[in-house]
Amino acid sequence: MTGGGSAGHVTPNLALIPRLQARGYEVHYIGTKDSIEESLIQKAPGVTFHRVRSGKLRRYFSWQNFTDPFRVIAGYFDASRAIKALKPAALFSKGGFVSVPVVMAGRRRKIPVVLHESDYSPGLANKIAMNFADRMLVTFEDTLTYTKHRGAFTGTPIRPELYQGDRKRGLDFLGFSGEKPVLLCMGGSLGAQRVNDALRRAVPTLTARFDIVHLCGTGKVDPAWNGQSAYRQFEYIGEELPDLFAASDIAVSRAGANSVFEFLAIALPALLIPLPLIASRGDQIQNARYFERKGYAMVLEEEDMTTESIIEAVNALYDGRERFRNAMQHAPNTDGTENVLRAIEAAAQEGPAK
Repeated sequence: MTGGGSAGHVTPNLALIPRLQARGYEVHYIGTKDSIEESLIQKAPGVTFHRVRSGKLRRYFSWQNFTDPFRVIAGYFDASRAIKALKPAALFSKGGFVSVPVVMAGRRRKIPVVLHESDYSPGLANKIAMNFADRMLVTFEDTLTYTKHRGAFTGTPIRPELYQGDRKRGLDFLGFSGEKPVLLCMGGSLGAQRVNDALRRAVPTLTARFDIVHLCGTGKVDPAWNGQSAYRQFEYIGEELPDLFAASDIAVSRAGANSVFEFLAIALPALLIPLPLIASRGDQIQNARYFERKGYAMVLEEEDMTTESIIEAVNALYDGRERFRNAMQHAPNTDGTENVLRAIEAAAQEGPAK
C-alpha cells in the first residue's frame, strides 16, 4: 500500500488493512519519513512501514520545483528496492505525491497496480500515476470520464467503527439531554477559521433550536465559549467520533471526499461549505455540487457565508432532513470497502506479470 501527504490519502487504507489481514494478506506500507502517513500507519497493528524519499508535485511556481524532481527520482529507487525485496502480489495506492514514484516502481517491477481516487476529479498525483496503473477505482461515478478503460466505480472504503456509534453514549459524552436536535460542525482535519468564526457568530441564535458540537481544529478552541450548556467545542475527536455521529441529527462541514462519503454511509444530512478556489484546486466544490445534485446535501459557498445565511441554511437542512436521508439511504455504493477489496484481491490473484 501507499498514499500520503494528508489524512485523506491514508484513512481509506486504514479501513482496508484489517480486512486484508483477516483474509490472510501481509500488509506493507510505503511512505515518507516523519509524515502523516507514517504517524497514522504506526497505529495499525501488523503493518510494516517502509520510508522513501519524495518531492511534492506543485501546480504553482516554487524554487523547490527545480529540486524536487531529483527527490522523486530518489524515491523511485527507494521504492524499487523495497518492492524487489518484498515481491508483493499487488500494489494499492490512495494517491498523494508520495505515491507517484512508488507506482512507477511497481509498474517497472511488473506488479499489478490498483489506484483509488477519492475526489470528483483526479489530483495531479493520480493523473500521473494512472498512466502506470492496471485499474483506477473511483468514489464518484462521474469520475469514470477521467479514467478511460481502466476505471471502475466502487465508492470509497469506510471505517467499520463508524457504524458502531451509539447515540446515548454520544449525548452523555457531550453532556446533552437529547431534548433538542444536535448539530455537528466540522472544519476539516486542520479546522476552518472562517467557518469557525461564522458559526460562532450564529451560535446564540442556533442554540435556541439546537445543541451544537463543534470540532474546530488544532489550536482553534476559543476559551470565551467554554461553559456554554448548548455548545461544546473540541480541537479533535478520536474514538468517540462514531458516537458523536450517532448523536447528531445534521452536520455542517467542509467537503473533503472522505468526510462527505462518511456522511453518506451513515445517512447524516449535511450543509457543505467547500474550500474556495483561492485556497484549493476546486475539488471540494466539485464534491459538494455532486452531493447537491444527487440530493444528499445542501451547499453554501464560502463567499456567500454570513451569520444570517448559515442560520437560514442550517434551519432549512433540518426541516428537510428526511428528504436528504431518504436520498442517501437509496444511493449506490455508499460503502465501497468490499468493492475495493475485490479489486485488490483480483489484482493479487493475477500476480506479477511474467
